Amino acid sequence: MLEKTVNISGKEVKFRSSASVPRLYRIKFKRDIFKDLSKLEKSYKDRGGEDGSALEIDDLEIFENVAYIMAFHADPTIPGTIDEWLEQFEMFSIYQVLPEILELWGTNLVTDVESKKNLARVAGN
Repeated sequence: MLEKTVNISGKEVKFRSSASVPRLYRIKFKRDIFKDLSKLEKSYKDRGGEDGSALEIDDLEIFENVAYIMAFHADPTIPGTIDEWLEQFEMFSIYQVLPEILELWGTNLVTDVESKKNLARVAGN
């Protein structure tokens, strides 16, 4: 389980990534976080503009959903809906927060792969 604190509009927001995030995401949004994050990362790399206008609306929604789930996973006392959660922030650039979330998610995936490799070695497979 990995955690990262990111400053959003002057507020320190903790995000957590672990094996339970895909399940939480699927339960809340009825979507596959792996597909969504892959699409979001591709859009970010291919079309990312500093003002955020280059990302499509569905990419922005994916970002909001992923950020909310990772924040909720780190702090279950945050508001119960994305709208309420987002209301606590002033306007901010997605390009300040998105790279942090993608890095946290990527680091968690690398950690999971390494753990599985080590388990296979210990088990003699």
